[in-house]
Amino acid sequence: MSNVRIIARLDIKGSKLIKGVHLEGLKVLGNPEEYANIYYKNDIDEIIFMDAVASLLGRNNLKSIIEKTAADIFIPLTVGGGIRSVDDVREILRSGADKVAINTAAVKNPNLITEISKRFGSQCMVLQIDAKRINSDSWEAYTDMGREHTSLNAIEWAQEGVQLGAGEILLTSIDYEGTKKGFDLELTKKISEAVSVPVIASGGMGTIQHFIDAVKIGKANAVAMASVLHYGLTEINTIRSVANQEGIEVRLS
Repeated sequence: MSNVRIIARLDIKGSKLIKGVHLEGLKVLGNPEEYANIYYKNDIDEIIFMDAVASLLGRNNLKSIIEKTAADIFIPLTVGGGIRSVDDVREILRSGADKVAINTAAVKNPNLITEISKRFGSQCMVLQIDAKRINSDSWEAYTDMGREHTSLNAIEWAQEGVQLGAGEILLTSIDYEGTKKGFDLELTKKISEAVSVPVIASGGMGTIQHFIDAVKIGKANAVAMASVLHYGLTEINTIRSVANQEGIEVRLS
């Protein structure tokens, strides 16, 4: 298994970093470029920028933020929210992003996954799945920041997305997101075992143990975190140290 990646997730509204619970109740925290630079200097592996209001605007609004960030940060940047076409992807990549995360547009037009993968490479095409539990062993994929039902089984949709060309899955549990109570380990494990590409666990990290559980129990290949970093609940190098002690391979500082 390759190194488990430690990823910072920055949800953006307009020009501000925000954070919510269950993808709602958004609170403004500050300047996203400043947070990104802090995490970069503290040795984060990757950064995900997510436009939280793209579904309302009808487009991704992060171009200027990505351009400013990419000028000073030299790690992979993933951008999501409101990306609906190959042309949108091209514009985001030209701004300095390395990958795009697609949710709503992929549900509406699954062939877009294949188009992006063929044009820019599967490593660029991240399928974003926001999932909510609907019974004891089933989860539904949602779009528009967890607002809209799709009737898609999240696990089956992940498998279909990979078959269409997705090179990675960004998995967020709506039930756990922002709670700092840990990840939906059952969901994470089921999807990790169902697909052949890396799975990023997102939504719920509040302690380093949650990171350990996401990898050891959930079988995640990467962990995206927000509140735990934004509010200074732990340090990136502390996560690396504890992960190493637990036998989890992470990139050395």
